[in-house]
Amino acid sequence: MTMESFTSPEGRRLAFRRTDPAPGKPTFVWLSGFKSDMSGGKAMAVEAWAKAQGCGAMLFDYSGHGQSGGRFEEGTISVWREDALAAIDAQTEGALVLVGSSMGGWMALLAALARPGRVKGLVLIAPAPDFTEKLMWPEFTPAQQAEIMDEGFTLRPSDYGEPYPITRELIVDGARWSLMDGDIAFDGPVRILQGMQDPEVPWGHALALASAMTADDLVLTLIKDGDHRLSRHEDIARLLAVCGEVAERVS
Repeated sequence: MTMESFTSPEGRRLAFRRTDPAPGKPTFVWLSGFKSDMSGGKAMAVEAWAKAQGCGAMLFDYSGHGQSGGRFEEGTISVWREDALAAIDAQTEGALVLVGSSMGGWMALLAALARPGRVKGLVLIAPAPDFTEKLMWPEFTPAQQAEIMDEGFTLRPSDYGEPYPITRELIVDGARWSLMDGDIAFDGPVRILQGMQDPEVPWGHALALASAMTADDLVLTLIKDGDHRLSRHEDIARLLAVCGEVAERVS
């Protein structure tokens, strides 16, 4: 499938790929994690699976990520939420199932709340709503916290490449989109996959999210030896299985 791009209402160039669904089938929208993009193995697997099932698929990169324009350090939760809604509005029609990984889980929840008439189901992989405030900020040392607030950013080491900047605006803006301190209204099917050996999103965070969500048809799967990426063969198989469950319930 050829990568294309479009310009969002905010003027950002966003890269995407799409396959339209067969009649009566939902479109699966992939929402990547922080510093990730649509070229990853899980995204590719969901796209191929959806196509084989006759479902639609739409993958895109947030601004400052992957093949999209913009600078990563200029991104915030507000900006990436706008990107997600722009891609959904411009590149999909009909019923949607949002598949969000890590930060993409937060984006999926925000998009579901913003487009309640269209989002029919959610598949969340190590979902990290409120991560800027509840997961990332407490991990910084007092010196790093002071550097962020006084200098505007700090460089955070990465297991996957070069250190990257965490800006004051990212932290401050993230708090505006907090979801976990109240009910999260969503009535469609929800499937959550969470590794118990995840160093970035503790499995207790997934339990708290499941408790906050109003959906009755919600299944949380804890994978005892699973890490944050959940990209092993058996993890991908679980992911595609729950996509199938949700597709059956929303078709």
